[in-house]
Amino acid sequence: MRRRDFAAMLGAAAVAWPVTPRAQATIPIIGFLNGRTADEWADNTSNFRLGLRDTGFEEGRNVAIEYRWAGGRYEKLPDLATELLQHRLSAIVACGGENSITAAKAATQTIPIVAVFAGDPVLSGFVTSLNRPNGNITGIAQFGVRLAAKRLELLHEMVPAAAKLAYLDDPNNSALAQSSAAVEQAARARGLSFRAIYCNTVADIERSLAFREGERPDLMLVSGFPTFVVPVVRDKIIEIAAKRALPVGFSTEEQTRAGGLTSYAPNIGGVYRQVGNYAGRILKGEKPADLPVQQPTKFNLVINLKTAKALGITVPPMLLATADEVIE
Repeated sequence: MRRRDFAAMLGAAAVAWPVTPRAQATIPIIGFLNGRTADEWADNTSNFRLGLRDTGFEEGRNVAIEYRWAGGRYEKLPDLATELLQHRLSAIVACGGENSITAAKAATQTIPIVAVFAGDPVLSGFVTSLNRPNGNITGIAQFGVRLAAKRLELLHEMVPAAAKLAYLDDPNNSALAQSSAAVEQAARARGLSFRAIYCNTVADIERSLAFREGERPDLMLVSGFPTFVVPVVRDKIIEIAAKRALPVGFSTEEQTRAGGLTSYAPNIGGVYRQVGNYAGRILKGEKPADLPVQQPTKFNLVINLKTAKALGITVPPMLLATADEVIE
C-alpha cells in the first residue's frame, strides 16, 4: 500500500470512529416529601434552601430537589414516597406532618431521611436515641406535646378563672393519642376539665364547635398539626371563636396574627434552616446515625392584644413584658 493511501485510510477511520463524550458530572438529588401544599409551605421551603446554601448547595446549580406534595390527603404519602424512589436520591426530607416521616421510613431503610418531628421521635419510634439516632433518620424535634403544656399554661394565665378546656386535633395526626394524653394531663394538673375534639374540615369544625347550652368550654387549645395552619381552616376557627367569645391558643405566629389570642412555638424559619443544614451535611458524607436529633433554640410568644380586648381579657403585665410580639 502506498504511503499516501495509508494516511488517507487512517484519516477516514478517525472520522468514522465514534468519540466517547466525557462523562457528565451528576448532581445529588433530594426528595422533598410533604403532607401539605407548596403554597402553604413556601416560606418554610425557602428557609430550607437557605440552610442548604449555608453548606454550599444551591438548587439548580449543584443539587436537584424532587418535590412531592400530598395537599392534605395523607393517604397519598406512601405512594408519593415510593414514587420518589424512582430517582437516585441522596437524601429525603420528610415534613408537613409526621405521616410523611412514617411514609418515608416505610419506603426505605437505607436512604438518609431528615425529618421535622412534631412530637418526641423516640416515643414515636422513629429513632432510638436523640443523641445517637442509630438508623437512617435524623432531624429536628419540635416536641409539640411538651409545648402544648406550655401553651396551656400561658392561656390559663390570661383566663385564670377558666374551668373547662377543649382541645382541637386532627384525626389524621399520627401522634394523636400521645398529644391528647399530654394535654389532658396538663389540664388536669391545672384543675381544668378536658374535652378532645377531632376534626379536619371547615364543615367538621363548624359542627364540632356548635356547642350546646352549658357545653361551651372556657378555653380552647389547637393542635400544631398542619391542617390548622391552612388559612381557610385557621380563619374558620378564629371566626367561630370570636362569635363564641372563646379564648384560643394556637401553635404558630401566623394563626395569632390572623386573630388568635396567643401562640407559643419554635421559630419555624429557624427549624427549616436547620433541616437544610442537615441535608447539606448528609450530601457531604455525614450519616444520619451520627447526627443528633436537634431541638429548636428560639421560641416565640405572640399575644394578640386586639383579640384580648375584644374578649374582655386583661393580659397580665408580666406576660406582655415577656412576649416576643404584641399585636395591638
